[in-house]
Amino acid sequence: MALSIGSKAPDFELPTIGANGPELVRLSEQIANGPVVLLFVPMAFTGVCTTEFCSVTGDLEAYEKLNATVLGISGDNPFAQQNWKQKDGIGLTLLSDYEHKVTKDYGVAYDTFLPEKNLKMGGVSKRSAFIVDQNGVIQYAESHDDPHDLPNFEAIKAKLAELA
Repeated sequence: MALSIGSKAPDFELPTIGANGPELVRLSEQIANGPVVLLFVPMAFTGVCTTEFCSVTGDLEAYEKLNATVLGISGDNPFAQQNWKQKDGIGLTLLSDYEHKVTKDYGVAYDTFLPEKNLKMGGVSKRSAFIVDQNGVIQYAESHDDPHDLPNFEAIKAKLAELA
């Protein structure tokens, strides 16, 4: 079950590819600058995940005006994520939860992902969104069993406006 509003957000440190190569991003350091939107997606290079992250990229200015940082999380390795970012023009920082630990800590892991398509991969992230405030408390939580369902980005921005 996904973590709920009012829960303490588990801190984490995940790799990304920065301007100078691999680096680690820690949630507790990010929230020091303002609220953080965590967007969990199942997999890089897939249609709905690409649509989601490209849409958010096109709206990053709105999140910045709300003093929010947006981080994308998937179980892909950071080099695959970097290729995805470059290929599709994704402007978010993408974090690699390769071992699915953070996905499990937030309660948004599939037991089996798309078994009807014979993928049967456990631990894959459900499409989910969380807002973590500067105190490390979850202020917004949304998780979808259907990987085609996108988060409610208008509700996310409305909650960020309340926190501003």
